[in-house]
Amino acid sequence: METARVLVAADKFKGSLTAVQVAERVTAGLRRVVPDVRVETLPVADGGDGTVAAAVAAGFERREARVTGPLGEPVTAAYAVRGTTAVVEMAEASGLQHLPDGVFAPLTATTYGSGELLLAAAEAGARTIVFGVGGSATTDGGAGMLAALGARFLDADGKPVGPGGGGLADLAEADLSGLDPRLKGIDLILASDVDNPLTGPKGAPEVYGRQKGATEADIAVLDAALAHYASLLGPEQAQQPGAGAAGGIGYGALVALGARFRPGIEVMLDVLGFAPALERATLVITGEGSLDAQTLHGKAPAGVAAAARAAGIDVVAVCGRLALAPEALGHAGIRRAYALTELEPDPAVCMAEAGPLLERVAESIARDFLR
Repeated sequence: METARVLVAADKFKGSLTAVQVAERVTAGLRRVVPDVRVETLPVADGGDGTVAAAVAAGFERREARVTGPLGEPVTAAYAVRGTTAVVEMAEASGLQHLPDGVFAPLTATTYGSGELLLAAAEAGARTIVFGVGGSATTDGGAGMLAALGARFLDADGKPVGPGGGGLADLAEADLSGLDPRLKGIDLILASDVDNPLTGPKGAPEVYGRQKGATEADIAVLDAALAHYASLLGPEQAQQPGAGAAGGIGYGALVALGARFRPGIEVMLDVLGFAPALERATLVITGEGSLDAQTLHGKAPAGVAAAARAAGIDVVAVCGRLALAPEALGHAGIRRAYALTELEPDPAVCMAEAGPLLERVAESIARDFLR
């Protein structure tokens, strides 16, 4: 029998394992049962947090820049570069991870640092920038990002409006004439796993505001402020897919920076070199922390499974928690899913012991698919 060639292309298990650690644990478990199995690992991400780490694991060079965090304080943010392509993750500059525990700023958190991070990538020689957006602490429509790039957002007295989405309620003039010319000519790809519009019942404030600490009153304020902002910059783009990504930073990139939207996992599979790795594989193992209904809407495992199914290669999935029926998995191109909670039903213990449990799950996959 020909030696199996396994491609491990999984996302992180949020809160317990990085995508790189997932790949390491799965590899260890497989080799415990089939020592001579060939394993290639390609940690993946869908544009949200972990995107830069996935690029670095695929051979990009990690760079750092000091930028403005969501609360206005300086933070160190990473981005990745290979040749003239850069991967920039907005969460590195403007993400929830930069907020102290229990502290939110739904009306005032700013994407200013994301603009600074884009400039750092441009200065590093990037001609193509994959801009992964997700995990944001912000709902400012990308106004902070654009301000960092030279735009001016002024109130009726000609003074800059306050930071965050709340300040946009006072916006009287949006001047984009000073945007940094270094971003002209750069192919800016907006990579996101969400296709929400900017405002309305499916918009950024309503759908994502609560997880950033917004009250119902805050959501109403933010939705109205962003609608006003869009009326000055371009209401058509506010309805485009991805405009509502990451608190509306997608809108700012689309309307002012000439970005083009692509589903995050599709972009990342291209950038990471998934297609040639897939050609070498006889089995693909994908996964993420929770396999649920959201997985089917643009998350990494669904993208991996779709590509593998198109190539006629079997796919199995690993996860912490499984909330999809076998029929739904089959429609997604996943033959079987293995959940850590099948071995350890206590969620807290499951997260704390995710590494060893994942190795045991991988042993089961090896027995079921590699013998």
